[in-house]
Amino acid sequence: MKETPLSNCERRFLLRAIEEKKRLDGRQTYDYRNVKISFGTDYGCCIVELGKTRVLGQVSCELVSPKLNRATEGILFFNLELSQMAAPAFEPGRQSDLLVKLNRLLERCLRNSKCIDTESLCVVAGEKVWQIRVDLHLLNHDGNIIDAASIAAIVALCHFRRPDVSVQGDEVTLYTPEERDPVPLSIHHMPICVSFAFFQQGTYLLVDPNEREERVMDGLLVIAMNKHREICTIQSSGGIMLLKDQVLRCSKIAGVKVAEITELIQKALENDQKVRKEGGKFGFAESIANQRITAFKMEKAPIDTSDVEEKAEGIIAEAEPPAEVVSKPVLWTPGTAQIGEGIENSWGNLEDSEKEEEEGGDDEAIILDSIKMETGEVSDIGNQDAPIVLSDSEEEEMIILEPDKNPKKIRTQTVNTKQEKAPSKKPVKKRKKKRAAN
Repeated sequence: MKETPLSNCERRFLLRAIEEKKRLDGRQTYDYRNVKISFGTDYGCCIVELGKTRVLGQVSCELVSPKLNRATEGILFFNLELSQMAAPAFEPGRQSDLLVKLNRLLERCLRNSKCIDTESLCVVAGEKVWQIRVDLHLLNHDGNIIDAASIAAIVALCHFRRPDVSVQGDEVTLYTPEERDPVPLSIHHMPICVSFAFFQQGTYLLVDPNEREERVMDGLLVIAMNKHREICTIQSSGGIMLLKDQVLRCSKIAGVKVAEITELIQKALENDQKVRKEGGKFGFAESIANQRITAFKMEKAPIDTSDVEEKAEGIIAEAEPPAEVVSKPVLWTPGTAQIGEGIENSWGNLEDSEKEEEEGGDDEAIILDSIKMETGEVSDIGNQDAPIVLSDSEEEEMIILEPDKNPKKIRTQTVNTKQEKAPSKKPVKKRKKKRAAN
């Protein structure tokens, strides 16, 4: 995805603001954005925030064979990655000209300046040396990538601890952090890059340009310096001609900024080391500010509960007692009731289906009555309360046990209802016709 170009109106607005010595974020000409450093749970992992530009630094180590021309020196390797997560214009899997330029500038700033003692990384001369790899990932791009990357690289190197080793004859023993404490790297000085943006062919100067200011600038000057005011590297890009006085003025400004950033880095390292020794909480989760959506914890506020009972009793005493109202049940139909106020119960209203069922029940009763009237073959045997049993079988013997009487055998003749159903349909039809006429 190509980078969205600025419109002519935006470009004119930015240049007009720079001519009036104003910036979009409210900074002055020589102001640096706020620098925030946070460390991970492992040694050598850190995140550096330069305004909204964020860079993640991770240092790792490995025992390898040394180079042939430098048998007693360790190896330093720097790798900067620009992913689409930082900006849509960055293409994955492809090294752009910007990426190549930034990697070369980092190597000149950190490796060629001899800020790390590479001879201390040698384990066995000509056989085993430590290879220190610094991986830098750009998390968010808002301008001035090289400054944030250089700060993240030197902070991660200062925070890193390599495993301890011992050599006995030809055997090299590598100790875990539980067996022996890891060993920090030997760092002589901390070079830090400071970027200067020039506008209108060097007429106007800005320190730490953001992403929009980088789009309209004519040239860029990067000075890498340590707190001893020693220039480690200097690079000018953009094709503009700078005067000697301009370069000297930029170097003086860079000396002040580097001293401030170096002091900030040392304080951050001391605080992290102090928290780790005391056994406190550390890591990226602890560096997130409280009372935010992404916060993992919130501070507990003390609550005074000494006079809660007194306040509750006072509120109850002042409140009016509720009215004693006894709700009476409302009988809508037999078998249903409603207590209290509410919507009228619809269960009491008989629906059409229920009415049809009742009419069907009356028809069944009429059919049974007609069956009883036409079949008078069942005789009363014994008492009048003798039961009448209807079944499909022709004969059935029943024994009725009655108190204070001997059991009697009763033989009843059953009525085959199937044969009698046919003549009983005619009066039913007549009754239905009479009802329809009424």
